[in-house]
Amino acid sequence: MATVITIETTVNAPLAQVWQYWTGPEHIIQWNAASDDWHTTQAENDLQVGGKFSSRMEAKDGSFGFDFGGTYTEVIQQQKIAYTLEDDRTVSITFAQTPNGVTVTEQFEAETENEAELQRSGWQAILDNFKKYTEVSLGYSE
Repeated sequence: MATVITIETTVNAPLAQVWQYWTGPEHIIQWNAASDDWHTTQAENDLQVGGKFSSRMEAKDGSFGFDFGGTYTEVIQQQKIAYTLEDDRTVSITFAQTPNGVTVTEQFEAETENEAELQRSGWQAILDNFKKYTEVSLGYSE
């Protein structure tokens, strides 16, 4: 039984724009990194059931990089995205409008190479980067 990790953030922006920034490749390359010394050099996204997505994450110093991708298993516009990664782990992301903004909740099956806490903190850092990028880009940052 795989360990399931849950992370979340609330983005101070309208739901339609949060969805657009989460799913648009031109936006993904701007926020998809856990720290400032990493970046996403390319992203592709076919957002439909059976569609595939991929992104290339690299250290800015060129020392390391990897591809991240999978296949969508569920897409409900502005509500939910679910997919299976290339290593068969599953991920689910929900988008819920609240009085404080849009709560983005991500649940993913942990892999076995790295400690669960390391994975949780890495995925949370990417989610926090998404929040920051979206709010700053749209002028909603505090």
